[in-house]
Amino acid sequence: MHTTHYSVLDAKGNAVSVTYSINYLFGVGMMAGNTGFFLNNTMDDFTSKPGVPNSFGLVQGHVNEIQPGKIPLSSMVPSIVLKHGKVFMVTGSPGGSTIISSTLESILNVVDFGMNMQQAVDAPRMHMQWYPDAIFVEPGYLTPTTQAALEKMGYSFK
Repeated sequence: MHTTHYSVLDAKGNAVSVTYSINYLFGVGMMAGNTGFFLNNTMDDFTSKPGVPNSFGLVQGHVNEIQPGKIPLSSMVPSIVLKHGKVFMVTGSPGGSTIISSTLESILNVVDFGMNMQQAVDAPRMHMQWYPDAIFVEPGYLTPTTQAALEKMGYSFK
């Protein structure tokens, strides 16, 4: 909901990929002193009630329950892709449970489909997770023929 991502690559090949999240609007509604940074409320990333959707609709089980010293489930995947030992691509994404598929699609668009970075992030995307049991697609991602074939197999789309 309120996540940002930035990727930086300088002329010397130094790279950084950062995904920062406060979770809900303005996090917990408090700043860290006078820094201007809101404190996050990513405790929602833990399961408080197994089998019940969290605020973002993600259903989790007992494996991700709150426990001392435990790190919550996260879909953040700030990524640096190397080619022949040198930085080739720096990417990541905001978007909660769609972060992993969005980041993967940007990498595939560049590496496998020869797009430049702008084309890769502008391209239509799709996302599927176990719950809800539907495929989310942006217009232009699938041809009508492909979508009809998948629907015939029992897939639903949003």
